[in-house]
Amino acid sequence: MTDFQKYIQRYLDQVPTGNWLAELKISEEKTVGIYSNLTEEQSRFAYAEGKWTLKELLLHLSDTERVFQYRILAFARGDKNNLPGFDENEYANNSFADERTPESLIEEYKLVRKSSQILLESLNPSALQNTGIANGNKISVETIGKLIVGHNYHHLNIIEERYLSKLGWM
Repeated sequence: MTDFQKYIQRYLDQVPTGNWLAELKISEEKTVGIYSNLTEEQSRFAYAEGKWTLKELLLHLSDTERVFQYRILAFARGDKNNLPGFDENEYANNSFADERTPESLIEEYKLVRKSSQILLESLNPSALQNTGIANGNKISVETIGKLIVGHNYHHLNIIEERYLSKLGWM
């Protein structure tokens, strides 16, 4: 197994069922449920110095999903270009997430997720097997769809373990 395969496997292992398309909605509901109950002050919480605030983390989910959506679209349509990677920390540093309301970040997350659902559900099943190169690595459309779910669950686990526990929620 390559380093890339090991890296993505940690996210794929987070998908709780084989029905990853259904898990798009379930992970969205869990994420929105948590964020809808945060106060403004809680949404600005970071569990350690240099770590993202809960607001930044939610926008990270939206940003990453948008990057994944583009890769899905490109590869489903047969694009053979090597798509670039992205620096999640640079995105977070330039997001100004903490200047936004939790409600606006939740709304954006929900819209991005709805867009992912529509895109993935509209694809011909054969397009899910299309592959392309992203950040120098070959990956299928279906795997990217599963990564959206696994990445979301990965961060839900971090939110529960490192954020909510310190906020006295767990």
